Amino acid sequence: MAGTLKLEIVTPEATVYSEDVEMVTLPGVSGEMGIYPMHVPLMTQIIPGEIAVRKDSRDYFLAVGGGFVEITGERISILTDMALQAENIDELKAEEARKRAEARLQEKLTDEEIASVNASLIHSLTQLKVKRRTRSGS
Repeated sequence: MAGTLKLEIVTPEATVYSEDVEMVTLPGVSGEMGIYPMHVPLMTQIIPGEIAVRKDSRDYFLAVGGGFVEITGERISILTDMALQAENIDELKAEEARKRAEARLQEKLTDEEIASVNASLIHSLTQLKVKRRTRSGS
């Protein structure tokens, strides 16, 4: 299909997304990156945040964790520890996870536990941001 890229998002559990898309906005370590067909080849890191996908002239949103992205002129491949389409995010569960993580940070924790709890907190905050954006119609 001319004017599109193949977007594949893979987590340790499954291939979460595999579609031809018109454009993708990614949360890169140096800021957001907009990727169109025929983009220069690139391999970089992504941070937890929101991916915006333009498909059939409509925008779709996904919450993603940290990971890596490989970009060619025809394909975007993302390997990440978390990826959820906005419609699959359970806002109540994400809010509960956020509260648990924030409460846990008040406890005496090892450095490893702090890192794990912070990762959980970032995942839940990212999910809430994406879910609330789509709910408000932004």
